[in-house]
Amino acid sequence: RVSQRLRRRLPRVGPGPGPGPTRGVMELRAVAAALDALAPPGLAESWDNVGLLCEPSPPHAVRTLLLTTDLTEPVLDEALARGAELVLAYHPPLFRPLRRLTPATGWRDRLLLRAAESRVGLYSPHTALDALPRGVNAWLAAALGASTSSVPIQPSTTLTYPTKGSHRVEFVVGQAEQLEAVLAKVQKIPEVSSIVTLPARAEGEDQTRVSLNCTEKAMQDVMSLLSQNGLYHMTEILLLQKPLLPQTGMGRLCKLSKPASLSALIERIKNYLKLSYVRLALGVGKTLESQIRTVAVCAGSGRSVLQGVEADLYLTGEMSHHEVLDVVGNGISVILCEHSNSERGFLLELQDMLVTHLENKVNIIVSEIDRDPLQLA
Repeated sequence: RVSQRLRRRLPRVGPGPGPGPTRGVMELRAVAAALDALAPPGLAESWDNVGLLCEPSPPHAVRTLLLTTDLTEPVLDEALARGAELVLAYHPPLFRPLRRLTPATGWRDRLLLRAAESRVGLYSPHTALDALPRGVNAWLAAALGASTSSVPIQPSTTLTYPTKGSHRVEFVVGQAEQLEAVLAKVQKIPEVSSIVTLPARAEGEDQTRVSLNCTEKAMQDVMSLLSQNGLYHMTEILLLQKPLLPQTGMGRLCKLSKPASLSALIERIKNYLKLSYVRLALGVGKTLESQIRTVAVCAGSGRSVLQGVEADLYLTGEMSHHEVLDVVGNGISVILCEHSNSERGFLLELQDMLVTHLENKVNIIVSEIDRDPLQLA
């Protein structure tokens, strides 16, 4: 069976107590529920795999939670040494469906087996955390300066419709007998709700306007009923939109309160991210002294979010050679920080958020081993 979750009943062999005091204890499922509430999985991209990915058989108490950008073998060694019962890995360590799980099928499989056998839970928020108003992208946008304003490039919507159903159907009925018969049948259709009738005047006659909400599936039955009763031509269908969530979504389009030179922004970004270097591609016709007013920001690999966005500068972790050529050819400069360097610093922010969100019940620690795999040589 193909699975994107790993839940196995294994012997209770776990890490020994690690150094440092713990603040309390929470059950794993309670911690996972709190993490889901902080960064709802519904905000994640459709292709992502977020939430509780590896759950040791319950009961499983969590005293120490380790935060990391990537779960690697050295980071798992660190988690075990420091007594972590749960690892929050920003990037999902379990991403693609599994057909088998053996030590011989790759380093990721070995990691998952070791975590499960050691009774260490694994949780990943990834793009759900990117979308938050105080999430990864908002944190990266702050590298441009405190007086910068920003809006999401791809806004998120509420996770549910404001009313039951995704469509609104409105139609007009003239005769009272026909209205009564149609309403009786409509009310029996599953997934139809919020039926309202209002007096109306159409074609010089007093009539009744009926409004109802329904799902796309139910709409087919509703329209079939209206067609049978000769009301199809008097019908309007409205597609209901989920409301936008304020300051929530993928990427950030930033406007600087005062224009700054590209060279000045490079220094700001390096200082903010604590990096000795970034990679730069100058837009055609641009120089280090070109004035920057707008910056499109996306942590990690930003091409899919930044594509087509009008800005003076793109700030992201990585882009391919040909993607960079496409952008600079349009006169937009590009700063690349390396993928995880554009995300890792947020873990300290997340640590503070979780101390409050988990009510100081769990010891929250940040990996000291986690780092970007690319280095200057």
